[in-house]
Amino acid sequence: MKYKNFELDQFQIDAIGHINNNKSVVVSAGTGTGKTLIADYLIDKAIEENKRVFYTSPIKALSNQKFRDFKKQFGDKIGLLTGDVSINADAQIIIMTTEIYRNMLLSKDPITETVAYIIFDEIHYINDIERGTIWEESIIFSHPQTKILALSATIPNANELCEWIGSLRNEKVELVYYDHRAVPLNHYFFEHFSGLIKRDDLQKKMQELKSYANDDYSSGRRKGRRRKKVFMHSKEIAKNQYQELVKELKGREWLPCIFFSFSRKACEDKAKEISRQMNFITSQQRSRIASLFPKYFTSDMNRLKSVQLVKNALLKGVGVHHAGLLPAAKEIVEELFAEGILKVLFATETFAVGINMPAKSVAFSSLEKYDGVSFRHLNTKEYFQMAGRAGRRGIDTVGYAISLVEPDFADLQKMMYITSKDVDPIVSQYNLSFNTTINLLKHHNEEEIEKILKSNFGYFLKKRMDSQVRIKATFNNQVKKLKKLGCVDEDNKVTSKGNFMSFIYSNEILTTELVYSGILGMLDPVQINIILAALVYEGKQMDYFSFKGVDMEYKKLVKIITKNKIVDKELNKLSVKRMIKIVSMWSKGCEFTELMEFSNLLEGDYIRLFRQVIDRLQQILKAGVDYDLEEKLKECINLLDRGVVKVEL
Repeated sequence: MKYKNFELDQFQIDAIGHINNNKSVVVSAGTGTGKTLIADYLIDKAIEENKRVFYTSPIKALSNQKFRDFKKQFGDKIGLLTGDVSINADAQIIIMTTEIYRNMLLSKDPITETVAYIIFDEIHYINDIERGTIWEESIIFSHPQTKILALSATIPNANELCEWIGSLRNEKVELVYYDHRAVPLNHYFFEHFSGLIKRDDLQKKMQELKSYANDDYSSGRRKGRRRKKVFMHSKEIAKNQYQELVKELKGREWLPCIFFSFSRKACEDKAKEISRQMNFITSQQRSRIASLFPKYFTSDMNRLKSVQLVKNALLKGVGVHHAGLLPAAKEIVEELFAEGILKVLFATETFAVGINMPAKSVAFSSLEKYDGVSFRHLNTKEYFQMAGRAGRRGIDTVGYAISLVEPDFADLQKMMYITSKDVDPIVSQYNLSFNTTINLLKHHNEEEIEKILKSNFGYFLKKRMDSQVRIKATFNNQVKKLKKLGCVDEDNKVTSKGNFMSFIYSNEILTTELVYSGILGMLDPVQINIILAALVYEGKQMDYFSFKGVDMEYKKLVKIITKNKIVDKELNKLSVKRMIKIVSMWSKGCEFTELMEFSNLLEGDYIRLFRQVIDRLQQILKAGVDYDLEEKLKECINLLDRGVVKVEL
């Protein structure tokens, strides 16, 4: 069977067969095997039959990319909904983030009842500690008449996922499982003294290295001295190992390479150093790159250090990609990498999500990362999601995944385990939020609530009693708190205050109190932006902000905040102080480059912060406020939504 000039693999034919029979399907297949062709086929079919399809993805950038791709094919049949933009919102095919779909379901948006198929791209995100709940609730609350197409990397327990979805919907959900790669993947390690090491030789090579180091130490040591730990790598070696690996890859013609490094700063430092030492492109390619700069960067952007770094690296064929960069900087890198001009790309793991940008090789600076709480090893799913980018279908006969080894600290067994096979099952990360609780009370009776609380994946996966007791207890505690706040009355009916809260999707209590206490009404638009920025800002230990000249404004704001006990207790005052300078400057019309001197936030962090404030303002407007506050909040959005912060598609 052929589709779009591609000869389809059997797993694609099977999945399409199930779609033609109007079945719900989970497709679990490796990175780069062509899962998206199945979604493309479904959308083609839906347009032909005049049916509505929602396509959900885990990140806005991926939703935007899908929107652009589909719009080229299908024109005004395509719409887009993210927290940032709403384009053609009642289109036949709507691309959205999974959060938006979940919010539509919980607020009983009537459009959700007209959906024939819902596509979940990257459904293995259900395993994500912070956001997994969104996927579970999207599945739990999907209408029974809406069929599901779930696309995922290989999931060892995909059959359990299918059974769970089927149990919620009283239907058999078909599983299409395909763990064969179009291009075989070879795993290697790299270490300064040993060079490139085949995966199976790792332990032997490290043992040899240790014995050399110990011999050297023994022969040089004076008798009677206490034995110290022998370090095989000096700081210098450890720091520069990645450069040796890049040179090795170039020599073996294993480029282009995506080099994953789990720190934004490390990505930038490595890109800077490699582009200083090496050049990977011809003068013709350099002209092509330079010709794109005016398309992506304004003269204001050109003054930013990060833009200068990106441009200098690009002119040597080196890319850098992480969430702290301007969207324009990431987009030019993606365009040039897709064209095959860039030969080495230093990226954080967000580059591995959905964006179909394969390379010949993938390298890892480490198999450990900081996950916001502590340093931990990658799990097998994370490793294979990234390593799977190696090997371009139709171009390479084999793909290469290479991890750097620090022999003094490496847990070799763990490294062997991570790189062996994707064996970690997905588990439930379900957490009940106040938003879910208030929406359950608003739209469901006691019997239905009881059933829904038993519907999560964790309850299905054996831990039945424990899981149920925990979630029921959380629900009861939340109801008690909502009654105390006046969001629910004694008969468990949702009040007008509770109804307002049902449209607020995070910091539900604090946001509701800010409105209902009258605090937002007492503030001017700039002050409202400061307070909401303090609310959405996720502080990091190393963040620095200028407090120059903010004291008077800070005192004014604190005086108003303390008028309400809950706001006074829950709103982080340090965050308020940190936000004053940057938010008031941007709200009052400063140039984006001016913001850089008032904190160490990166450009992408500023944009994300302001967009989150806009998103929160839109939630409050949708929840409903009086005319005066409504006008003020619209003004707040206008002050923030400009320049590089504005999303242009």
